[in-house]
Amino acid sequence: MKADLKGKKVLVIGSGLSGVGSVRLLTEVGAGVVMLEENTRVTRDAIIEKLNEQDRDSTEIIIGEISGEVLDDIALTVPSPAVPLDSPTMMRIKERNIPIWSEIELAYNFSKGRMIAITGTNGKTTTTTLVGDIMKAYYDSVYVVGNIGVSFAENALKMTDDTVIVGEISSFQLEAVDNFHASVSAILNVTPDHLNRHHTMKCYAAMKENVTQNQTKADTCVLNYDNEYTRDFGERCPSSVVWFSTSHRLDEGFYLDGEEIVLGIGGRAVPIMNIREMNLVGLCNVENVMAAIAMSMAMGVPMSTILSVIRTFKAVEHRIEFVATRQGVDYYNDSKGTNPDAAIQGIRAMNRPTILIGGGYDKGNEFDEWIENFGDKVKLLVLIGQTREKIAECAKKHGFTNYVFKDSYEEALKFCTESANKGDAVLLSPACASWDMFPNYETRGKKFKEYVNKLPS
Repeated sequence: MKADLKGKKVLVIGSGLSGVGSVRLLTEVGAGVVMLEENTRVTRDAIIEKLNEQDRDSTEIIIGEISGEVLDDIALTVPSPAVPLDSPTMMRIKERNIPIWSEIELAYNFSKGRMIAITGTNGKTTTTTLVGDIMKAYYDSVYVVGNIGVSFAENALKMTDDTVIVGEISSFQLEAVDNFHASVSAILNVTPDHLNRHHTMKCYAAMKENVTQNQTKADTCVLNYDNEYTRDFGERCPSSVVWFSTSHRLDEGFYLDGEEIVLGIGGRAVPIMNIREMNLVGLCNVENVMAAIAMSMAMGVPMSTILSVIRTFKAVEHRIEFVATRQGVDYYNDSKGTNPDAAIQGIRAMNRPTILIGGGYDKGNEFDEWIENFGDKVKLLVLIGQTREKIAECAKKHGFTNYVFKDSYEEALKFCTESANKGDAVLLSPACASWDMFPNYETRGKKFKEYVNKLPS
Protein backbone atom coordinates (compact mmCIF):
# COMPACT_ATOMS: atom_id res chain seq x y z
CA MET A 1 0.00 0.00 0.00
CA LYS A 2 1.45 3.33 -1.08
CA ALA A 3 -1.32 5.77 -0.06
CA ASP A 4 -3.60 6.62 2.86
CA LEU A 5 -7.01 8.02 2.00
CA LYS A 6 -8.79 7.11 5.23
CA GLY A 7 -11.20 9.86 6.27
CA LYS A 8 -10.54 11.89 3.10
CA LYS A 9 -13.27 12.82 0.62
CA VAL A 10 -12.62 11.51 -2.91
CA LEU A 11 -14.55 12.45 -6.03
CA VAL A 12 -15.15 9.64 -8.54
CA ILE A 13 -16.41 10.82 -11.94
CA GLY A 14 -18.39 8.31 -14.00
CA SER A 15 -20.57 5.40 -12.94
CA GLY A 16 -19.25 2.76 -15.36
CA LEU A 17 -17.00 -0.22 -14.61
CA SER A 18 -14.01 1.94 -13.69
CA GLY A 19 -16.03 4.29 -11.50
CA VAL A 20 -17.81 1.51 -9.60
CA GLY A 21 -14.51 -0.31 -9.07
CA SER A 22 -12.94 2.88 -7.71
CA VAL A 23 -15.86 3.40 -5.30
CA ARG A 24 -15.49 -0.12 -3.94
CA LEU A 25 -11.77 0.30 -3.32
CA LEU A 26 -12.19 3.73 -1.73
CA THR A 27 -14.98 2.51 0.55
CA GLU A 28 -12.85 -0.40 1.73
CA VAL A 29 -9.93 1.87 2.64
CA GLY A 30 -12.17 4.23 4.62
CA ALA A 31 -12.47 7.18 2.24
CA GLY A 32 -15.63 9.23 1.92
CA VAL A 33 -16.83 9.01 -1.68
CA VAL A 34 -18.71 11.42 -3.89
CA MET A 35 -19.75 9.85 -7.21
CA LEU A 36 -20.47 12.33 -9.99
CA GLU A 37 -22.36 11.16 -13.08
CA GLU A 38 -22.50 14.01 -15.59
CA ASN A 39 -24.80 12.14 -17.96
CA THR A 40 -28.24 13.28 -16.82
CA ARG A 41 -29.92 10.38 -18.62
CA VAL A 42 -28.45 8.01 -16.03
CA THR A 43 -30.78 7.60 -13.05
CA ARG A 44 -29.85 7.46 -9.39
CA ASP A 45 -31.54 4.05 -9.13
CA ALA A 46 -29.40 2.69 -11.97
CA ILE A 47 -26.23 3.80 -10.14
CA ILE A 48 -27.38 2.46 -6.77
CA GLU A 49 -28.10 -0.90 -8.37
CA LYS A 50 -24.40 -1.22 -9.33
CA LEU A 51 -23.16 -0.51 -5.79
CA ASN A 52 -23.08 -3.00 -2.95
CA GLU A 53 -24.62 -2.22 0.44
CA GLN A 54 -21.43 -0.86 1.99
CA ASP A 55 -20.81 1.42 -1.02
CA ARG A 56 -24.36 2.79 -0.96
CA ASP A 57 -24.08 3.80 2.70
CA SER A 58 -20.82 5.71 2.22
CA THR A 59 -21.29 7.22 -1.26
CA GLU A 60 -22.92 10.55 -2.08
CA ILE A 61 -24.33 10.46 -5.63
CA ILE A 62 -24.55 13.61 -7.75
CA ILE A 63 -26.07 13.60 -11.24
CA GLY A 64 -25.41 16.52 -13.56
CA GLU A 65 -23.17 19.34 -12.34
CA ILE A 66 -21.15 19.44 -9.11
CA SER A 67 -21.22 22.58 -6.96
CA GLY A 68 -18.18 24.55 -5.89
CA GLU A 69 -19.17 23.93 -2.29
CA VAL A 70 -18.79 20.16 -2.72
CA LEU A 71 -15.51 20.58 -4.60
CA ASP A 72 -14.09 22.59 -1.69
CA ASP A 73 -14.01 19.41 0.43
CA ILE A 74 -12.49 17.09 -2.19
CA ALA A 75 -8.96 15.78 -1.52
CA LEU A 76 -8.57 13.67 -4.67
CA THR A 77 -10.38 13.15 -7.99
CA VAL A 78 -10.56 9.84 -9.87
CA PRO A 79 -12.10 10.38 -13.34
CA SER A 80 -13.22 7.45 -15.44
CA PRO A 81 -11.16 6.96 -18.64
CA ALA A 82 -13.98 8.40 -20.76
CA VAL A 83 -13.71 11.79 -19.00
CA PRO A 84 -11.32 14.13 -20.89
CA LEU A 85 -8.93 15.98 -18.60
CA ASP A 86 -9.74 19.21 -20.43
CA SER A 87 -13.51 18.96 -19.87
CA PRO A 88 -15.15 21.92 -18.04
CA THR A 89 -15.50 19.94 -14.80
CA MET A 90 -11.89 18.75 -14.89
CA MET A 91 -10.70 22.31 -15.56
CA ARG A 92 -12.58 23.48 -12.46
CA ILE A 93 -10.85 20.72 -10.47
CA LYS A 94 -7.43 21.69 -11.82
CA GLU A 95 -8.05 25.34 -10.92
CA ARG A 96 -8.52 24.22 -7.31
CA ASN A 97 -5.26 22.20 -7.46
CA ILE A 98 -7.08 19.03 -6.47
CA PRO A 99 -4.88 15.99 -7.28
CA ILE A 100 -6.13 13.81 -10.17
CA TRP A 101 -5.48 10.07 -10.36
CA SER A 102 -6.70 7.70 -13.05
CA GLU A 103 -8.27 4.46 -11.86
CA ILE A 104 -5.06 2.54 -12.59
CA GLU A 105 -3.08 5.01 -10.47
CA LEU A 106 -5.56 4.65 -7.61
CA ALA A 107 -5.48 0.85 -7.88
CA TYR A 108 -1.69 0.70 -8.14
CA ASN A 109 -1.32 2.65 -4.91
CA PHE A 110 -3.23 -0.07 -3.04
CA SER A 111 -2.06 -3.16 -4.92
CA LYS A 112 0.81 -5.58 -4.26
CA GLY A 113 2.93 -7.74 -6.54
CA ARG A 114 4.57 -7.20 -9.92
CA MET A 115 2.92 -5.32 -12.76
CA ILE A 116 2.98 -6.08 -16.50
CA ALA A 117 1.49 -3.08 -18.32
CA ILE A 118 0.59 -3.42 -22.01
CA THR A 119 -0.39 -0.48 -24.18
CA GLY A 120 -0.40 0.44 -27.87
CA THR A 121 -2.94 1.50 -30.46
CA ASN A 122 -3.70 -2.06 -31.58
CA GLY A 123 -3.20 -5.60 -30.32
CA LYS A 124 -3.57 -4.80 -26.61
CA THR A 125 -6.46 -7.14 -25.84
CA THR A 126 -5.06 -10.18 -27.67
CA THR A 127 -1.59 -9.68 -26.19
CA THR A 128 -2.89 -9.02 -22.69
CA THR A 129 -5.11 -12.11 -22.77
CA LEU A 130 -2.25 -14.27 -24.06
CA VAL A 131 0.23 -12.95 -21.49
CA GLY A 132 -2.39 -13.47 -18.79
CA ASP A 133 -2.84 -17.11 -19.84
CA ILE A 134 0.94 -17.66 -19.84
CA MET A 135 1.26 -16.13 -16.36
CA LYS A 136 -1.62 -18.27 -15.04
CA ALA A 137 0.14 -21.39 -16.37
CA TYR A 138 3.21 -20.60 -14.23
CA TYR A 139 2.20 -18.40 -11.29
CA ASP A 140 -0.46 -19.06 -8.65
CA SER A 141 -1.81 -15.53 -8.15
CA VAL A 142 -2.54 -13.69 -11.41
CA TYR A 143 -4.99 -10.86 -12.14
CA VAL A 144 -5.74 -9.67 -15.70
CA VAL A 145 -7.20 -6.18 -15.41
CA GLY A 146 -7.65 -2.76 -17.00
CA ASN A 147 -9.03 -1.80 -20.38
CA ILE A 148 -9.79 -5.47 -21.02
CA GLY A 149 -13.02 -5.06 -19.04
CA VAL A 150 -11.95 -5.90 -15.47
CA SER A 151 -11.55 -3.11 -12.93
CA PHE A 152 -8.03 -2.94 -11.50
CA ALA A 153 -9.33 -0.95 -8.53
CA GLU A 154 -11.96 -3.52 -7.60
CA ASN A 155 -9.29 -6.24 -7.38
CA ALA A 156 -6.35 -4.29 -5.92
CA LEU A 157 -6.87 -5.21 -2.27
CA LYS A 158 -7.02 -8.95 -3.08
CA MET A 159 -3.41 -8.94 -4.31
CA THR A 160 -0.35 -10.19 -2.42
CA ASP A 161 3.40 -9.73 -2.77
CA ASP A 162 3.43 -12.87 -4.97
CA THR A 163 0.75 -11.59 -7.35
CA VAL A 164 1.41 -10.95 -11.03
CA ILE A 165 -0.83 -8.22 -12.46
CA VAL A 166 -1.33 -8.15 -16.23
CA GLY A 167 -2.89 -4.86 -17.29
CA GLU A 168 -4.27 -3.71 -20.63
CA ILE A 169 -3.68 0.02 -20.32
CA SER A 170 -5.21 2.64 -22.62
CA SER A 171 -3.89 6.13 -23.37
CA PHE A 172 -6.88 7.55 -21.45
CA GLN A 173 -5.82 5.63 -18.35
CA LEU A 174 -2.24 6.87 -18.68
CA GLU A 175 -3.19 10.56 -18.67
CA ALA A 176 -3.12 10.84 -14.87
CA VAL A 177 -0.46 8.56 -13.38
CA ASP A 178 2.06 9.41 -10.69
CA ASN A 179 3.47 6.44 -8.73
CA PHE A 180 2.38 3.83 -11.29
CA HIS A 181 5.32 1.50 -11.96
CA ALA A 182 5.41 -1.58 -14.18
CA SER A 183 8.16 -4.17 -13.80
CA VAL A 184 7.54 -5.09 -17.45
CA SER A 185 5.84 -2.80 -19.95
CA ALA A 186 5.10 -2.95 -23.66
CA ILE A 187 4.14 -0.39 -26.30
CA LEU A 188 3.00 -2.59 -29.17
CA ASN A 189 2.60 0.22 -31.71
CA VAL A 190 1.48 3.85 -32.00
CA THR A 191 -0.67 4.87 -34.97
CA PRO A 192 -3.27 7.66 -35.31
CA ASP A 193 -6.25 7.17 -32.98
CA HIS A 194 -8.30 9.12 -30.43
CA LEU A 195 -7.14 12.42 -31.94
CA ASN A 196 -10.48 13.95 -30.97
CA ARG A 197 -9.30 13.44 -27.38
CA HIS A 198 -5.51 13.90 -27.55
CA HIS A 199 -5.60 16.43 -30.44
CA THR A 200 -2.09 15.70 -31.78
CA MET A 201 -0.04 12.58 -32.46
CA LYS A 202 2.73 14.01 -30.28
CA CYS A 203 0.37 14.20 -27.31
CA TYR A 204 -1.11 10.77 -28.03
CA ALA A 205 2.33 9.15 -28.28
CA ALA A 206 3.41 10.87 -25.06
CA MET A 207 0.46 9.32 -23.22
CA LYS A 208 1.51 5.86 -24.42
CA GLU A 209 5.07 6.51 -23.28
CA ASN A 210 3.75 7.17 -19.77
CA VAL A 211 3.52 3.41 -19.33
CA THR A 212 7.28 3.48 -18.66
CA GLN A 213 6.96 6.22 -16.04
CA ASN A 214 9.06 5.33 -12.99
CA GLN A 215 10.76 2.41 -14.78
CA THR A 216 14.54 2.02 -14.53
CA LYS A 217 17.11 -0.08 -16.37
CA ALA A 218 16.24 -2.88 -13.92
CA ASP A 219 12.82 -3.03 -15.61
CA THR A 220 11.90 -4.12 -19.14
CA CYS A 221 10.02 -2.40 -21.95
CA VAL A 222 9.05 -4.40 -25.06
CA LEU A 223 8.88 -2.25 -28.20
CA ASN A 224 7.98 -2.68 -31.87
CA TYR A 225 11.02 -2.02 -34.05
CA ASP A 226 8.82 -1.65 -37.16
CA ASN A 227 6.82 1.29 -35.81
CA GLU A 228 8.41 4.72 -36.21
CA TYR A 229 7.07 6.08 -32.92
CA THR A 230 8.16 3.16 -30.76
CA ARG A 231 11.53 2.85 -32.55
CA ASP A 232 12.18 6.54 -31.84
CA PHE A 233 11.09 6.14 -28.23
CA GLY A 234 13.51 3.25 -27.75
CA GLU A 235 16.39 5.73 -27.90
CA ARG A 236 15.18 7.52 -24.74
CA CYS A 237 13.25 4.77 -22.97
CA PRO A 238 14.18 4.70 -19.25
CA SER A 239 14.02 0.89 -19.03
CA SER A 240 15.87 -1.96 -20.75
CA VAL A 241 14.39 -2.37 -24.23
CA VAL A 242 13.53 -5.68 -25.90
CA TRP A 243 12.64 -5.27 -29.59
CA PHE A 244 10.41 -7.33 -31.86
CA SER A 245 10.01 -7.08 -35.64
CA THR A 246 8.28 -8.85 -38.52
CA SER A 247 10.33 -7.10 -41.21
CA HIS A 248 13.87 -6.64 -39.86
CA ARG A 249 16.51 -9.14 -38.80
CA LEU A 250 17.63 -8.10 -35.31
CA ASP A 251 20.96 -8.87 -33.64
CA GLU A 252 19.11 -8.42 -30.33
CA GLY A 253 15.41 -9.17 -30.05
CA PHE A 254 12.65 -11.23 -31.66
CA TYR A 255 12.08 -11.25 -35.41
CA LEU A 256 10.31 -13.21 -38.13
CA ASP A 257 12.48 -15.18 -40.56
CA GLY A 258 10.17 -16.71 -43.16
CA GLU A 259 7.70 -18.66 -41.04
CA GLU A 260 10.02 -18.91 -38.02
CA ILE A 261 10.02 -16.66 -34.96
CA VAL A 262 13.68 -16.20 -34.05
CA LEU A 263 15.44 -14.66 -31.05
CA GLY A 264 18.57 -12.69 -31.88
CA ILE A 265 21.16 -12.84 -29.09
CA GLY A 266 24.47 -11.11 -29.72
CA GLY A 267 24.01 -11.63 -33.45
CA ARG A 268 23.26 -15.35 -32.98
CA ALA A 269 19.88 -16.61 -34.26
CA VAL A 270 17.93 -18.93 -31.95
CA PRO A 271 14.77 -20.45 -33.51
CA ILE A 272 11.76 -20.22 -31.16
CA MET A 273 8.69 -21.51 -33.04
CA ASN A 274 7.07 -21.81 -36.46
CA ILE A 275 4.07 -19.52 -36.87
CA ARG A 276 2.08 -22.45 -38.31
CA GLU A 277 1.98 -23.74 -34.72
CA MET A 278 -0.24 -20.75 -33.82
CA ASN A 279 -4.03 -20.75 -34.04
CA LEU A 280 -4.00 -16.99 -34.67
CA VAL A 281 -4.05 -15.50 -38.17
CA GLY A 282 -2.41 -12.39 -39.59
CA LEU A 283 0.97 -10.67 -39.26
CA CYS A 284 -0.43 -8.50 -36.47
CA ASN A 285 -0.86 -11.62 -34.35
CA VAL A 286 2.72 -12.70 -35.04
CA GLU A 287 3.72 -9.35 -33.52
CA ASN A 288 1.42 -9.95 -30.55
CA VAL A 289 2.93 -13.39 -29.95
CA MET A 290 6.51 -12.10 -30.15
CA ALA A 291 5.68 -9.35 -27.65
CA ALA A 292 4.04 -11.90 -25.35
CA ILE A 293 7.11 -14.16 -25.49
CA ALA A 294 9.40 -11.22 -24.68
CA MET A 295 7.30 -10.11 -21.70
CA SER A 296 6.92 -13.64 -20.37
CA MET A 297 10.67 -14.28 -20.55
CA ALA A 298 11.28 -11.01 -18.68
CA MET A 299 8.94 -12.34 -15.97
CA GLY A 300 10.98 -15.53 -15.62
CA VAL A 301 8.57 -17.96 -17.28
CA PRO A 302 10.28 -20.97 -18.92
CA MET A 303 10.08 -21.11 -22.72
CA SER A 304 8.43 -24.55 -22.60
CA THR A 305 5.50 -23.08 -20.65
CA ILE A 306 5.28 -20.03 -22.93
CA LEU A 307 5.14 -22.09 -26.13
CA SER A 308 2.69 -24.60 -24.69
CA VAL A 309 0.18 -21.83 -23.99
CA ILE A 310 0.72 -20.13 -27.36
CA ARG A 311 0.05 -23.38 -29.26
CA THR A 312 -3.39 -23.76 -27.66
CA PHE A 313 -4.37 -20.07 -27.56
CA LYS A 314 -7.42 -19.11 -29.63
CA ALA A 315 -8.27 -15.69 -31.10
CA VAL A 316 -9.76 -13.17 -28.71
CA GLU A 317 -13.45 -12.49 -29.29
CA HIS A 318 -14.07 -9.63 -31.79
CA ARG A 319 -10.45 -9.60 -33.09
CA ILE A 320 -10.26 -11.24 -36.54
CA GLU A 321 -12.47 -13.92 -35.01
CA PHE A 322 -13.71 -16.64 -37.37
CA VAL A 323 -17.45 -16.97 -36.74
CA ALA A 324 -18.78 -19.57 -39.19
CA THR A 325 -19.00 -20.72 -42.79
CA ARG A 326 -22.47 -20.32 -44.24
CA GLN A 327 -23.23 -21.56 -47.77
CA GLY A 328 -19.55 -21.44 -48.70
CA VAL A 329 -18.97 -17.92 -47.30
CA ASP A 330 -16.60 -17.36 -44.34
CA TYR A 331 -17.67 -14.73 -41.80
CA TYR A 332 -15.12 -12.88 -39.62
CA ASN A 333 -15.85 -10.63 -36.66
CA ASP A 334 -13.21 -7.92 -36.28
CA SER A 335 -15.40 -5.45 -34.40
CA LYS A 336 -12.36 -4.47 -32.32
CA GLY A 337 -10.90 -2.96 -35.48
CA THR A 338 -11.94 0.45 -34.17
CA ASN A 339 -9.31 2.48 -36.04
CA PRO A 340 -7.81 2.31 -39.55
CA ASP A 341 -4.55 0.66 -38.51
CA ALA A 342 -6.34 -2.14 -36.64
CA ALA A 343 -8.69 -2.63 -39.58
CA ILE A 344 -5.72 -2.89 -41.96
CA GLN A 345 -4.64 -6.00 -40.03
CA GLY A 346 -8.09 -7.49 -40.56
CA ILE A 347 -7.82 -7.01 -44.33
CA ARG A 348 -4.30 -8.42 -44.42
CA ALA A 349 -5.52 -11.56 -42.65
CA MET A 350 -8.03 -12.30 -45.44
CA ASN A 351 -6.99 -14.69 -48.22
CA ARG A 352 -10.07 -14.50 -50.48
CA PRO A 353 -12.41 -11.94 -52.10
CA THR A 354 -13.88 -9.96 -49.20
CA ILE A 355 -17.02 -7.95 -48.58
CA LEU A 356 -16.08 -5.42 -45.92
CA ILE A 357 -18.38 -3.64 -43.45
CA GLY A 358 -16.90 -0.25 -42.49
CA GLY A 359 -17.87 2.98 -40.78
CA GLY A 360 -19.05 4.17 -37.39
CA TYR A 361 -18.26 6.89 -34.86
CA ASP A 362 -15.86 9.61 -36.03
CA LYS A 363 -12.73 9.81 -33.83
CA GLY A 364 -11.03 12.23 -36.21
CA ASN A 365 -9.00 9.58 -38.06
CA GLU A 366 -8.07 9.57 -41.74
CA PHE A 367 -8.77 6.49 -43.86
CA ASP A 368 -6.28 6.74 -46.75
CA GLU A 369 -3.89 4.00 -45.66
CA TRP A 370 -6.78 1.66 -44.81
CA ILE A 371 -8.25 2.02 -48.29
CA GLU A 372 -4.83 1.70 -49.92
CA ASN A 373 -4.62 -1.76 -48.31
CA PHE A 374 -7.81 -2.99 -49.99
CA GLY A 375 -5.74 -4.15 -52.97
CA ASP A 376 -7.50 -6.94 -54.84
CA LYS A 377 -9.00 -8.39 -51.63
CA VAL A 378 -11.92 -6.04 -50.95
CA LYS A 379 -14.54 -6.53 -53.67
CA LEU A 380 -17.29 -4.52 -51.99
CA LEU A 381 -17.38 -1.96 -49.16
CA VAL A 382 -20.63 -1.62 -47.20
CA LEU A 383 -20.64 1.67 -45.27
CA ILE A 384 -22.68 2.56 -42.18
CA GLY A 385 -22.68 5.12 -39.42
CA GLN A 386 -21.41 8.64 -38.88
CA THR A 387 -18.28 8.31 -41.03
CA ARG A 388 -19.80 6.70 -44.12
CA GLU A 389 -19.66 9.82 -46.33
CA LYS A 390 -16.14 10.67 -45.15
CA ILE A 391 -14.93 7.15 -45.98
CA ALA A 392 -16.71 7.19 -49.36
CA GLU A 393 -14.97 10.43 -50.36
CA CYS A 394 -11.62 8.98 -49.35
CA ALA A 395 -12.34 5.76 -51.28
CA LYS A 396 -13.20 7.71 -54.45
CA LYS A 397 -9.97 9.69 -54.09
CA HIS A 398 -8.07 6.39 -54.19
CA GLY A 399 -10.07 5.02 -57.11
CA PHE A 400 -12.25 2.62 -55.14
CA THR A 401 -15.88 3.14 -56.10
CA ASN A 402 -17.55 -0.19 -55.34
CA TYR A 403 -19.21 0.90 -52.11
CA VAL A 404 -22.79 1.21 -50.90
CA PHE A 405 -24.45 3.08 -48.01
CA LYS A 406 -26.79 1.30 -45.63
CA ASP A 407 -28.90 3.09 -43.04
CA SER A 408 -28.89 0.39 -40.38
CA TYR A 409 -26.58 -2.35 -39.16
CA GLU A 410 -29.19 -5.02 -39.86
CA GLU A 411 -29.66 -3.73 -43.41
CA ALA A 412 -25.89 -3.87 -43.96
CA LEU A 413 -25.61 -7.46 -42.71
CA LYS A 414 -28.51 -8.60 -44.91
CA PHE A 415 -26.98 -6.90 -47.97
CA CYS A 416 -23.59 -8.57 -47.34
CA THR A 417 -25.20 -12.00 -47.16
CA GLU A 418 -27.15 -11.43 -50.37
CA SER A 419 -24.05 -10.10 -52.19
CA ALA A 420 -21.57 -12.80 -51.14
CA ASN A 421 -20.67 -15.67 -53.46
CA LYS A 422 -19.35 -19.06 -52.48
CA GLY A 423 -15.62 -18.70 -51.70
CA ASP A 424 -15.97 -15.09 -50.47
CA ALA A 425 -15.44 -13.73 -46.96
CA VAL A 426 -17.61 -11.21 -45.14
CA LEU A 427 -15.51 -9.16 -42.73
CA LEU A 428 -16.80 -6.80 -40.05
CA SER A 429 -13.78 -4.55 -39.53
CA PRO A 430 -15.19 -1.01 -39.37
CA ALA A 431 -12.03 1.11 -38.81
CA CYS A 432 -14.21 3.19 -36.47
CA ALA A 433 -15.55 3.10 -32.94
CA SER A 434 -19.09 1.88 -32.40
CA TRP A 435 -20.48 4.68 -30.23
CA ASP A 436 -22.76 6.23 -32.86
CA MET A 437 -24.79 3.00 -33.11
CA PHE A 438 -23.78 0.78 -30.16
CA PRO A 439 -22.60 1.24 -26.55
CA ASN A 440 -19.32 -0.57 -27.35
CA TYR A 441 -17.53 -2.70 -29.94
CA GLU A 442 -18.46 -5.89 -28.05
CA THR A 443 -22.18 -5.29 -28.62
CA ARG A 444 -21.51 -4.59 -32.31
CA GLY A 445 -19.53 -7.83 -32.64
CA LYS A 446 -22.08 -9.93 -30.76
CA LYS A 447 -24.88 -8.68 -33.02
CA PHE A 448 -22.81 -9.69 -36.04
CA LYS A 449 -22.22 -13.17 -34.63
CA GLU A 450 -25.86 -13.62 -33.70
CA TYR A 451 -26.88 -12.72 -37.25
CA VAL A 452 -24.34 -15.05 -38.86
CA ASN A 453 -25.17 -17.99 -36.60
CA LYS A 454 -28.85 -17.73 -37.59
CA LEU A 455 -28.04 -18.06 -41.28
CA PRO A 456 -28.78 -21.44 -42.91
CA SER A 457 -25.66 -23.61 -42.93
